[in-house]
Amino acid sequence: MSDPAFPRSDTFGPDLAEVFGPSHSDGGPDLVQLLTPEGERVHHPEFDHDFSAEELRGLYRDMVLTRRIDVEATALQRHGELGIWAQLLGQEAAQIGAGRALRPQDYVFPTYREHGVAYCRGVDPLRLLGLFRGVDQGGWDPTENNFGLYTIVIGAQTLHATGYAMGMQRDGVVGTGDPERDAAVIAHFGDGASSQGDVNEAFIFAASYNAPVVFFCQNNQWAISEPIERQTRIPLYQRALGFGFPGIRVDGNDVLATYAVTRAALQRAREGNGPSFVEAYTYRMGAHTTTDDPTRYRLNDELEHWKLKDPIERLKVYLRRNGLVDQEFFDDLDAEAKELGHHLREGCKALPDPKPLDQFGYVFSEMTDEIAAQRDEFAAYLASFEGSHS
Repeated sequence: MSDPAFPRSDTFGPDLAEVFGPSHSDGGPDLVQLLTPEGERVHHPEFDHDFSAEELRGLYRDMVLTRRIDVEATALQRHGELGIWAQLLGQEAAQIGAGRALRPQDYVFPTYREHGVAYCRGVDPLRLLGLFRGVDQGGWDPTENNFGLYTIVIGAQTLHATGYAMGMQRDGVVGTGDPERDAAVIAHFGDGASSQGDVNEAFIFAASYNAPVVFFCQNNQWAISEPIERQTRIPLYQRALGFGFPGIRVDGNDVLATYAVTRAALQRAREGNGPSFVEAYTYRMGAHTTTDDPTRYRLNDELEHWKLKDPIERLKVYLRRNGLVDQEFFDDLDAEAKELGHHLREGCKALPDPKPLDQFGYVFSEMTDEIAAQRDEFAAYLASFEGSHS
């Protein structure tokens, strides 16, 4: 005889088909969208922005060049020049929209896939390749671009972001009313990372201390081979309410909507109104990484469905339909993309191999006696091979 206080597992909670039926294909009724997959401009009562023609062309250019970075890096890995590469194919709008919504004083904590955000922050994409080639641990200075090093440990960067945001509060750069001074933090992670304890702990601290941080989740439907249905029983953005701050779902294939929503969330944080959660509902059209074979766990029909929502094509249609571009624009952009590809191909092969002893200099800002002893021991070991083949 069942206990009414503990319903059967098959009846407890919302019906999965109800939650993931329509929403799995279109994002559901709460999806914020400003540009439909067919390239039609629509308006939203809370999130909108009057984009100039120059802004629209700039966003299109950013997405095209970001995709070229991804394509070139994937090819370099296939040719043995990179050990691995984390693709972003299909997620260009989510990254460019979020990246262009930032102010210079804001700070970004990325995962290992935020190549488009890195591009927006002025990081030379060649520096990204050094990490995946294995010649450095991230060849850019985080303080120069306010863009942290890539985080491989899933979800760990959300704690770093929350702590950094709390530090901003104590530095007095939040809620001053000065747009040149007020700053916020954005933490990027994926739908799979939302199941990590670190992410949920970051939510708790951010809410408790009203930290100026935006949690930006790129829900690309797959945590490697696990679908979103295995990650949550409710839409991800609704989780935020349980921690005490607002969450919103935006069409992650719509660069205009992503920009508008992220811009509003960051401004809210800068003004001292605390954290928020943005779920960019998108799709990973490529593999999780170049070591992954997505054909083993997902249907081709699903991929074809999402190809029709391609973020670059929908903005291209809008630009052409409204006479905001001409053929010269596309020709110039194609030439720029080819030049970028050449820069990455030649630059990647020219990246210098690290010296074995260099690794000891990157453990602590000031070398400890223990690390120095390990360095000296390793140096002696290397020296033992000198002249052994003479």
